[in-house]
Amino acid sequence: MANRLKSRKSQSSEPSTLKPEKENQVTVGQIVKDERTHKITGAVFLLLALFLFIAFTSYLFTWREDQDKVFHGGSSILLPSTDVKVANLLGNLGALISHEFFYKGFGLASYLFCSFFFIVGTNLLFKRKIFSIGRNLRYVLAGLLFFSVALAFVTKGNSFAWGGAVGDMISDWLTRFLGWLGTAALLLVAGLAYFIWRFNPVFKVPTLPKKNKLAEAGLVPVTEKGKAGKGVKEGKGDDKGGARLFVEESFSNGRGGNLLKEEGGVVAFSPGQDEPADDEINFELFEKDTDAGPAMADDVPVRIEDIPQVLAPLDPVSGKTGGKKAGSDLKPGPDLELEIKRVPEPGPDEGDPLEIGKKESGAKKDIGDMTEEEVDPEKDPFTRSGVPQADYEPTLDLRDYKYPSLELLEAHGSERIVQDASELETNKNQIINTLKNYDIAIQKISATVGPTVTLYEIVPSPGVRISRIKNLEDDIALSLAALGIRIIAPIPGKGTIGIEVPNVKKTIVSMKTLLSSDKFQNSNFNLPIAIGKKIDNENFIVDLAAMPHLLMAGATGQGKSVGLNAILVSLLYKKHPSQLKLVLVDPKKVELSIYRTIEKHFLAKLPGEEEAIITDTKKVIHTLNALCIEMDNRYDLLKEANARNIKEYNEKFIKRRLNPLKGHQYLPFIVLVVDEFADLIMTAGKEVEMPIARLAQLARAVGIHLIIATQRPSVNIITGTIKANFPARIGFKVSSKIDSRTILDAGGAEQLIGKGDMLISYNGEITRLQCAFVDTPEVEEITDFIGKQRGYPQAFMLPEYTGDEKDMEGKDFDPADRDPLFGDAARLIVQNQIGSTSLIQRRMKLGYNRAGRLMDQLEAAGVVGPGQGSKPRDVLMKSEMELDDYLGRGL
Repeated sequence: MANRLKSRKSQSSEPSTLKPEKENQVTVGQIVKDERTHKITGAVFLLLALFLFIAFTSYLFTWREDQDKVFHGGSSILLPSTDVKVANLLGNLGALISHEFFYKGFGLASYLFCSFFFIVGTNLLFKRKIFSIGRNLRYVLAGLLFFSVALAFVTKGNSFAWGGAVGDMISDWLTRFLGWLGTAALLLVAGLAYFIWRFNPVFKVPTLPKKNKLAEAGLVPVTEKGKAGKGVKEGKGDDKGGARLFVEESFSNGRGGNLLKEEGGVVAFSPGQDEPADDEINFELFEKDTDAGPAMADDVPVRIEDIPQVLAPLDPVSGKTGGKKAGSDLKPGPDLELEIKRVPEPGPDEGDPLEIGKKESGAKKDIGDMTEEEVDPEKDPFTRSGVPQADYEPTLDLRDYKYPSLELLEAHGSERIVQDASELETNKNQIINTLKNYDIAIQKISATVGPTVTLYEIVPSPGVRISRIKNLEDDIALSLAALGIRIIAPIPGKGTIGIEVPNVKKTIVSMKTLLSSDKFQNSNFNLPIAIGKKIDNENFIVDLAAMPHLLMAGATGQGKSVGLNAILVSLLYKKHPSQLKLVLVDPKKVELSIYRTIEKHFLAKLPGEEEAIITDTKKVIHTLNALCIEMDNRYDLLKEANARNIKEYNEKFIKRRLNPLKGHQYLPFIVLVVDEFADLIMTAGKEVEMPIARLAQLARAVGIHLIIATQRPSVNIITGTIKANFPARIGFKVSSKIDSRTILDAGGAEQLIGKGDMLISYNGEITRLQCAFVDTPEVEEITDFIGKQRGYPQAFMLPEYTGDEKDMEGKDFDPADRDPLFGDAARLIVQNQIGSTSLIQRRMKLGYNRAGRLMDQLEAAGVVGPGQGSKPRDVLMKSEMELDDYLGRGL
């Protein structure tokens, strides 16, 4: 007796565990809702429509031969014992059915039955609302009545039953009631009404064109994109007070939207109670068939482990459970339903081409076109004859520039997230059973289906240590027989543990989808870049200027080059050539060569160089040092303008508060892209690392941003100095956990599955993305489209770097050894009457050391006086005539 009490006590003290699932019992309702049943029924309707069409068409030519046989035999011609042979293509059955429909029915209008059966079959077979059945049923019924009567009235007395028995009967009654003329008028009005009701034609009245005063003034309207509306639909709930689920979908005219994380993409399994339930838990997966997009899931049964279940209503906005506790207004029990929250899909058309309107004004005159009499450097330089000028518009340099259209990009794949209910159920059961084998009980499990992976979020029972689940990573991967299993314990900001499992059917994320989204088109970022999609199908679009630099690493063939192309294409679609310049470094010589055609639009290079894309290591060193000089020059400009960053500086310049004659100019953003950083470090070492580190530390405020990619994320390539200044990092699949920790300061990149699967560390969080795919032919079409347009006379010139400036420091000056730019520098100083080294440095885009040597030469030649500390030197020559006379004498 004591042993029995002891055993019962031990059983009652054990924690509630999950019981193995029972065998499925298929009901009639499940068979009716099954997708295969719908497809079979749809195929039957389509075959029926085809059968009737062939039989009717054959009847038009064989009715004379078959009519007598059908009249005498009737339905007996279908019996096996009959020897009656008819001429109809579909035999005795086709002849009999055609006779019933044509002669005894509606005549030629019977063809409408074929169209109706075709519409029903198409909707059922493809499981989407291609045609409206109710609307077409109304058209068919009205058409049968009208066309049968009209054909019978027009062909009265003809031997062929054009209107059938129904049409003849109604036509004769109308003729007796209204007469011949009244019946004709009634049929004419009815035919016109049916045509308007069926096709709803639009009649346009021609009007005289109005003069567009804005167009005459040279103003082009700005194109504005309307935001997609939001529709909220309530999911099905059971009749026993079961759980409710609110599904939020996006819709717009001709284009699908992209919902935020809290608005879509969550498969909610139900939370648990304290006591187990022995009954089997049956869940059904419902779908919503709307015009906003195709159905996302199939009507197939889904079952959950014997976890005590209660599902609270979800909030329609946040997607989370309401303020009440789960089960507070629901009866706990096993009879609950599972509904999968629909993942948003893009529509069939990805939107209109991205356009940015420009304001053109023929009356505006650029400051470069003003004469010295029009601009007084001592007064407001943007005021002519006391009249203030309009804001400076940098895009007027290339006022005819057209942004690339979205038609140049391709929509790879269907962009449809495939939600396989059986796959979700199988993986869930494997996870639960694996945890149960190690005595780990859970309270809740949910799943979020993404393009490449599915995130299963579990809530362990109280008392379960997170480290126990984390250590089972290999065991779960073994039970699921899948690669790339990644456990997030815990998920930041949530009280759950995440298990990422790769999907069997993966979805390609096309660049066209991201660029056509409202989040990208309506973004106010300085440098918006579209990288990919998160697990919840949210577009990941960030501002490169806020990063402010990006470090990418991954093994060969895992998607780094595609990621670079995605970033560059994003910038080309959003920025004008006057607002952005690219410095491309390609040691492999083939990856970035496709951007050569946009040299005169977006690329920057050193003076005297033929190729804008740098491939030689020595030229890379010169380019990086030239960028450092450009950075110093920009900081001098910001200092004189009392601006803290490039945004404030450009705003002041656009408002014409800075004088261009003092070296001020509109500063475009400069993005440095290095494709293979490891090769540069191995060949140049410190000569490359030091300017890179200096740019990463200081260049953010002046609009210079770095994107560096490498195949070898080892510590001797990505040093601590570089990592400290690259807070945003992207890790594609790497070979070891050490490499993952080198690039991301955390493991996980070694568990990725490749082909664009990536982790990004941004704002202190690590997020898993599927990189957007843009193929090389698409990039070539974009660059060719830009390259064929009118560009600048030459590429954007970086400051000149000679390479021996440090060696020249401290040496004695030789007056006879003049710099080749001595004459230009002298003329600049005399014109402005300001003996400033920084003026030479900014206006001539030179380094500080060379500008200082030029100033020393000018002092030795008598053009300027000696230095006066922080004050500018005195200019001794007061006119250009005096300078020309001096230079003409060869002194």
